[in-house]
Amino acid sequence: MAKNDLIGGALWEQYSDKVSSRMDEPKFRGEITEEQAKALGAKLIVADWGAEACGDAVRLFWAVDPKTNTILDARFKSFGCGTAIASSDMIAEMCIGKTVDEAIAITNIDVEHALRDDPNSPAIPPQKMHCSVMAYDVIKKAASLYKGVDISTLEEEEIVCECARVSLRTIRDVIRINDLKTVEEITNFTKAGAFCKSCIRPGGHEKRKYYLVDILKDVRKEMEKEKMAEVSETKEFKSMTIVQRLKKIETVLEAEIKPILAQDGGSMEVVDIKEEEGNTIVYIHYLGACQGCPGATAGTLMAIQQFLNEKVDASILVEPV
Repeated sequence: MAKNDLIGGALWEQYSDKVSSRMDEPKFRGEITEEQAKALGAKLIVADWGAEACGDAVRLFWAVDPKTNTILDARFKSFGCGTAIASSDMIAEMCIGKTVDEAIAITNIDVEHALRDDPNSPAIPPQKMHCSVMAYDVIKKAASLYKGVDISTLEEEEIVCECARVSLRTIRDVIRINDLKTVEEITNFTKAGAFCKSCIRPGGHEKRKYYLVDILKDVRKEMEKEKMAEVSETKEFKSMTIVQRLKKIETVLEAEIKPILAQDGGSMEVVDIKEEEGNTIVYIHYLGACQGCPGATAGTLMAIQQFLNEKVDASILVEPV
C-alpha cells in the first residue's frame, strides 16, 4: 500500500519514508514459537499491550537467553494504524541483541528518532506519538513477565507526558530552576505537551492523572510561599542579636561548609561578627590545608559567602583574617 493511499495532502509529508516502508513491509512482524525459542536455548516471553485512546494493540515476542538475559530474537503482531505497526517493528529490531535491562531503557523518543529519515525532521505527526509510547510500554510488560515482577515496579518515576516520557519530578524541577510561568515554556524546555497534548489540560483524547496547567499552578504557589518565607526569615535574622546571628551562621557552617573543606584536609572558624551599614560582616580564620591556599581568598571565600547569602541572609559579607 502506498503512502498516498493512507494519507493525503500536507499530512502525508509528516511521515518519514522509514515509517512508510515499515508500514507496508514490516521486517519483524510474526511470532516466535516455543519450539523456536527452545532451539535457541532461550525462554519465550509473550507480552500484550493496548492503547485505550485509539484501540491499537500490540503483542511482542521475545526469545531471551536465561544465562545472559540477552534478547536473541524479537517479533511482533499489531492491530491498529500503520504508525503502530511501524513503531512496533522498530521496537522489535531495537530489542534484539540487548539485555532485558538495556531494552527497558529504550524510550519512545528513541523509537521515533530511529524512524526519522534525517535527524532534524520528525518521523510522524505529533498526534501519532502515542503509537510509539504503546510500543515502549509493551517492552516494560515483556520485561516484567521475564523478571516475574509487577510492571509498576519498572517505572521509576511518575510520568506526566507519555508521548515524551517526561516525569512529574522533571517538570517540577524545570519550573523551579528556570522560573517558568507558562505551559508553553514548559513544553519548550521539556517537550511535555508537544505531541498529542493530552497532558496539557483536561479534555484531551486521553484522561491523565496530572496536567501541566495544574502542575504549573501548584509549583508557582509553592514558590511564592517559599519566597514569602525567605522574606520573613530575612526580617527575623536582622532582628536577631549579634550572638544569635553568630549561632545561626555557625550552625549552617558546621553542617554544610566544614564537611566540604574537611575533604581536602581543611577547616575554618568564625572569629568575629559585626554589623556595618546594614551588612553583617563575618570574619573567618582558615585552618589546616585551607591556610595559604590560593582559593582561600578567592573561589573558596566567595563560595562560603554565597552559601551564607542563600541559606541565612543576603546581607552577609565574609572576610578572612
